[in-house]
Amino acid sequence: MATWNIRPIASALWRNRTGAILVAFQIAIGLAVLVNAVYVVKQRVEKIGRPTGMDTANMIWVASAGFTSSFDYDASWREDLATLRAMPGVKAASLISNIPLSGGGSSSGYQARLGVVSPKETVPGNTYNVDESGVPALGIKLKAGRNFLPSEILPPVETYDSSPQAIVTEAFAKEMWPKETNFVGKSFYDGLGKPITVVGVIEHMHGAWVGWDKLDHVVLFPRIKDGPTAVYVVRTEPGRRDAVMRDIEAKLGGSNPGRLLRWVRPFDYFIDQSYLSDRNMAIFLVSVTSALLAITALGIFGLATFNVTTRIRQIGTRRAVGARRMDIVRHFLVENWMVTTAGVVAGCGAALGIGYWISVKYELPRLDLFYLVGGVLVIWLIGLAAALQPARRASGISPAVASRTV
Repeated sequence: MATWNIRPIASALWRNRTGAILVAFQIAIGLAVLVNAVYVVKQRVEKIGRPTGMDTANMIWVASAGFTSSFDYDASWREDLATLRAMPGVKAASLISNIPLSGGGSSSGYQARLGVVSPKETVPGNTYNVDESGVPALGIKLKAGRNFLPSEILPPVETYDSSPQAIVTEAFAKEMWPKETNFVGKSFYDGLGKPITVVGVIEHMHGAWVGWDKLDHVVLFPRIKDGPTAVYVVRTEPGRRDAVMRDIEAKLGGSNPGRLLRWVRPFDYFIDQSYLSDRNMAIFLVSVTSALLAITALGIFGLATFNVTTRIRQIGTRRAVGARRMDIVRHFLVENWMVTTAGVVAGCGAALGIGYWISVKYELPRLDLFYLVGGVLVIWLIGLAAALQPARRASGISPAVASRTV
């Protein structure tokens, strides 16, 4: 690009500056929205795709509820678990108090030492009551220690109560004892001062609330869930989940006239529900950004087309004095680049400002400059593509046609 072309192009733009300013403003808005939308979508996609620590693809959740006065909850869950564990394709089944990643559950605060402690020393944990099959049924991995013994499983209680033993996630243990590396055998205390001994450490597991910053703080207690509603987690062999679901509905549906089989659902159902707002936000932002980029491209195309239409005589004159077709194309592409660059400069400032506001408002990481650079390149390419067709049309105007168009 020869530098001597810049001044006459800038002069031509200044004489018709209203349209150029409006398009530059549109480009600035498009860049600011594009960069921040892509960054937010990236955060949402990473959030949805976080490892859960569980064998979610092969897990089924079953809920039943007793409704008659003669309903025997203890006999019902024992019979149900025996039926579930005997089914072909089932690896493990357990009675559990709540469903992880469902948005519903219970949590409590725990301390590493007994007595009055500051809130900073209280470590929150998402709690679940399970039986001795809870660990294999959830598909979680023990990094240290052992599983619960059948003799440690406590009977149900109607109100919250901790147990003498617990299996905790490594994230929970590290926050409870930040200077330690071996957590098995250590004791912590619930809000009533009752001691709880760690018998096992889970490598990783998610709790109930996907928006909670302590999602990986999980505490399992060896206790039977209270009735009359029972919730079972069933883990199947790979590829057998759907077939086992059909078997569960057939075998448990009418096996006990005193209770109702409420539903049988794959784990994906609850995960999708919990991440629905994140998924919808990502889809919305992608749709809005795509529409805005299309409108920006149309604006650039419209400005270039307008400039070609209003300068037919000047183009013909330049062709008559020896300008090549490439010179005409370059003129309009450089003109478009100048408008696009002006919008990009303003858009960079707007993108950084909006990114800072989003990070403060929603407690997200600061905007990565990599996305800003990528957004600038995308806008430049869109501007080039939008102006190329009008520029090529301008280069096709012959001196004779231009002379007749006065």
